[in-house]
Amino acid sequence: MIFEHFLRKPKNELEKGGRQTVPVPADENEPSETCPDCRKQVPMSQIWGNLNTCACGHHFRMSARQRIKIITDSGSFAETDKYIVSNDPLGFPGYGNKLDIARNASGEDEAVICGTAEIGGEACCLFVMEPSFMMGSMGIAVGEKITRLFELATSKRLPIVGYTVSGGARMQEGILSLMQMAKTSAAVRRHSDQGLFYLAVLTDPTTGGVTASFASEADVILAEPGATIGFAGARVIEQTTRKKLPQGFQKSEFLMEHGFIDAIVPRQEQKRAVAQLLKLYSQGAKNE
Repeated sequence: MIFEHFLRKPKNELEKGGRQTVPVPADENEPSETCPDCRKQVPMSQIWGNLNTCACGHHFRMSARQRIKIITDSGSFAETDKYIVSNDPLGFPGYGNKLDIARNASGEDEAVICGTAEIGGEACCLFVMEPSFMMGSMGIAVGEKITRLFELATSKRLPIVGYTVSGGARMQEGILSLMQMAKTSAAVRRHSDQGLFYLAVLTDPTTGGVTASFASEADVILAEPGATIGFAGARVIEQTTRKKLPQGFQKSEFLMEHGFIDAIVPRQEQKRAVAQLLKLYSQGAKNE
């Protein structure tokens, strides 16, 4: 049962059986990628066939569309507010070109995709952030789309599932991007005040202003194994506090031990876990 994750700590390295560090050559005729954890050369077909994960458990990054495909019921996702995109409100040098590059690299118009969907037969609103679009950075458009999604969920009395991946607030939009922290947080609060459920799944990396706002405000917070989650970078914190930080202190395993997240759920188990949590919420709401 997936809820065993709430009741025990993640396995340590001895329980996992340790890691092999000897690279294993891949088929010469097939593209491969080196896993940063086990250091093996893993064929791309094997990575893709295993939901962008290595056999050792390392989770490679995944596009927003890929996540939507694996987490939602087939044909149930309906995108909302696709027309809301970033412009260049401050005339920041080179920003327009960066936006063009991000759109070409990701195939998306913005760093988050929002919509309605069903997961395990349960209706919900869903947002998924796109790592290939300026590392999911939050600007005016991202904040507006997420705010509108929470408002839609509030009006329709639907729960929200959110997948976060972000380098933080978008510096090219200055204070306007930082304002999205307050705007999204207010929308989360209004949704919560109506007794509605919000589930966040934090993926690698979730940092900066996104962590300090809507990523950390969910009723239940899940994370992928090995995800980096934090506000400032480790080097900045060490220079500010003049203290050496514990190894891995911003990884999901460390954060779970210290109560910041509720469970670490591997990608292969996420749809079942999310569906179970939505079903529990739905049953509770019906009994009220």
